[in-house]
Amino acid sequence: MNKRERKRSDFSKKVYEIVKRIPKGKTLTYKEVAKRAGKPFAWRAVGNILNKNRDPMIPCHRVVRSDKKVGGYRDGTIKKISLLKREGMVVKNKKLVL
Repeated sequence: MNKRERKRSDFSKKVYEIVKRIPKGKTLTYKEVAKRAGKPFAWRAVGNILNKNRDPMIPCHRVVRSDKKVGGYRDGTIKKISLLKREGMVVKNKKLVL
């Protein structure tokens, strides 16, 4: 593994650890996750990393866009909305209502 690949995997691990700690009924934005992982402008990378996740212990559905729209999800937007609602979140027109 070269230096660039190692850095990429270290960032991925940080992203997964941060997302794993988001409690039920709470969300973070892609931007917040990127910032906490040490790369505040890497929110698109966060989305790409989460899209590749296959570990059910990492609640990717709890990461949303900065405008509170639910954003993408590997299993589809409808599934993401369903999971958020199951945790007590209110979603209208694909957007969180706070």
